[in-house]
Amino acid sequence: MSARKTVVLTGGGTGGHVTPNIALIPYLRQKGYRVCYVGSEKGMEKSLIEPLGIPYYGIDSERLNRYFTLENLTMPFHVIRGLFQARRLLGKLKPDVVFSKGGFVSVPVVIAAHWRKIPCVCHESDITPGLANKLAMPFASKVCVNFQDALRYVPQGKGVYTGTPIRDSLLSGSRSQGLAISGLSADRPVLLVMGGSSGARALNEGVRQALPSLLPHFQVLHLCGKGNWDESLAGQEGYFQIEYANEEMPHFYAAADVTLCRAGANSLAEILALRLPNVLVPLPLSASRGDQILNARSFTEKGYSYTLEQEKLSPERILAAVEEVYRNRDRYRQAMDRDQQESGTQRVLEVIEEAMASK
Repeated sequence: MSARKTVVLTGGGTGGHVTPNIALIPYLRQKGYRVCYVGSEKGMEKSLIEPLGIPYYGIDSERLNRYFTLENLTMPFHVIRGLFQARRLLGKLKPDVVFSKGGFVSVPVVIAAHWRKIPCVCHESDITPGLANKLAMPFASKVCVNFQDALRYVPQGKGVYTGTPIRDSLLSGSRSQGLAISGLSADRPVLLVMGGSSGARALNEGVRQALPSLLPHFQVLHLCGKGNWDESLAGQEGYFQIEYANEEMPHFYAAADVTLCRAGANSLAEILALRLPNVLVPLPLSASRGDQILNARSFTEKGYSYTLEQEKLSPERILAAVEEVYRNRDRYRQAMDRDQQESGTQRVLEVIEEAMASK
């Protein structure tokens, strides 16, 4: 294998479009590939990728709002500029394959790869493709999916059921370290609450209102999201809040007996890999395109999860849901044990290498 083979990764806009790429990077490096990243000029993905020592290249990218705004009128100009930037950049980098995790920055990169006859693999985490992947899939060689049900939405002959790449470090956390970091006790069960990067406010408020009901039964380890720290709860016994976790995350997962979280596809992939009993509160249609509702329905129908609708959040319902899952935690773990999906990381790597070999 030539050490000069190059893989270009792209995707951005949210952490969900970046973290699977991050999971792939160590394996691509181990195999001797040169790895580069194409993201947006001002995107949050830059701050996640550059500390890894990966060359980062920014191109013009703007998100298309689903409702009319004046910014949407300028969208065609951003797309055209991004396309030519991506085409020029790929001509310079000369990748052997492009892997796209989605987000609007990925669309010009995938189209430019098609123009330059570079094989491209897309990945869709949700059951139904987002708009960016809908635009990109016709130009892709293969489309990896996280849910088997998603294959029906992929052009015939392109879909591959792979699961989602997750970081190996998440599987090797220490419960004792998680408890030490959070200051929680080993004497009572731990509820891990993950507010998510979007739509966290309603979930955070619901959980905090439920604390008087929850804390007699559970300790609460709360990832509340940036800017959502509640000073009035600092020092509350049995409650630990933190805005963001990185190196701590494997240990927080290991400390948890139950988790309460959104139904984002990457969170679900991690929950399934960890066999973590869970209560899902999907983003409602009023705040999303409904992808989390479908994700949660799929997991609940398989017996992996308990779904609680955001509109029905109340202290009583939150406590009842968490208690039900904790009481039947072995049943939920056994259901997840029946899942036959292999490592999403390894399967996606195989598809990338197969696409590379077809060049």
